[in-house]
Amino acid sequence: MKTQLIFTSMLLAGTISFAQTAEELKAKQAPKKDSIAKLQAEVDALQAQIDALPGWKTGAFGTIGFSLSEFNNWYAQGSPNVSSGNIGFTVNGFANLQREKFFWRNAANVNLTWVKFDDKDVVEEEEGFREATDVFNISSLYGRRLSEKWAISGLAEYRTTILNNFNDPGYLDVGVGATWTPIDNLIVTIHPLNYNFVFADEDTVFNSSLGAKVFADYTRQIGQISFKSNLSLFQSYEESDYSNWTWINSFGYTLWKSIGVGFDFGLRSNTMEALNFALDNFDPVVTPSEPEPSFDNVDNDLQTYWLLGLNYSF
Repeated sequence: MKTQLIFTSMLLAGTISFAQTAEELKAKQAPKKDSIAKLQAEVDALQAQIDALPGWKTGAFGTIGFSLSEFNNWYAQGSPNVSSGNIGFTVNGFANLQREKFFWRNAANVNLTWVKFDDKDVVEEEEGFREATDVFNISSLYGRRLSEKWAISGLAEYRTTILNNFNDPGYLDVGVGATWTPIDNLIVTIHPLNYNFVFADEDTVFNSSLGAKVFADYTRQIGQISFKSNLSLFQSYEESDYSNWTWINSFGYTLWKSIGVGFDFGLRSNTMEALNFALDNFDPVVTPSEPEPSFDNVDNDLQTYWLLGLNYSF
C-alpha cells in the first residue's frame, strides 16, 4: 500500500512538473512569435517598397504534379492489368518594367498535362501518354501614366493550345483603353476598343469581332506563399456567342528552400469552342432525332481544370 502511494505521488508530481514546464515554455514562446510576426510585417513592407522601385522585375513559379501506377492480375477491379499515369506542370512567369511615367508588364502562363491508361488486356487500347490539359497564354500591357492609379494603355494578349490543334483555335486580343492600379500588385485593364482575332480552320464556327476587353491580374508573394490570379474577358459588340472569358489561379506554398506545394485551377466559358466540340462529335446516323448543333441549341458548359503537386519558385 505504501509503495502504491509513493508511486502515485511521484506520478502526480511528474505530471504537475511537466504541465508547469509546458506552460513555462509556451509563455516564453509567445513573445518570440510576436517578434517574428512583427519582423515579417516589416519585411513585407520593405518588399513592397522594393517592388515599387523603378526598373525591371522578373520572376516565375510553377507546379509539377504526377502519379504513376501499375496493376497485374488485380482481379478485384474491372481491368486487372493496367498501367496508368498522370504528369502535368504549370509555369507562371513575368517581366515587368516600372518607370515614373509609364509601365510595361509581360506575363506568360503554361499548363500542360499528359495522362495514360493502358489496359493490357485490350489489344486496340492506345498505349503511352496522351495530351490532356493544354493551356498557353501570353500578354503584354503598356501604360502611360495619367496619375498614380490611372494610365492610358494598350494590350496584346494571345491564347491557344500548343500540344494539340496549335492556333486552332487561337485568340489574339489587341486593344486600347485605360488601366487602373488601385493597390500594389493588382492591375485592372478596361479597353472599350478591342478587336478579338480568332484563328481557326473551321471559320464557320469561329469568328473574329470587335468588342470590349477586361483584363485583371493580381500577383504577389508573401513570405512562403506565392499567389497569382488572372482574368481575361472579352465581350463582343457583334454577337454574344462570340464572347469568352478565362480565369486562371495559381497558389504555391514553399516548405523547404524553393520547393513546396502548389495548386492551380482554371475556369473558362467559350460558346464557339463548345459548338465546335459538339459538331465534331455529332453523328446524325447514331442520333437521328437530335438536331444539328448550332449557336441556338449548344450547351455551353463551364470548362474547368485543376492541378495539385509539387511547387518550385524561381
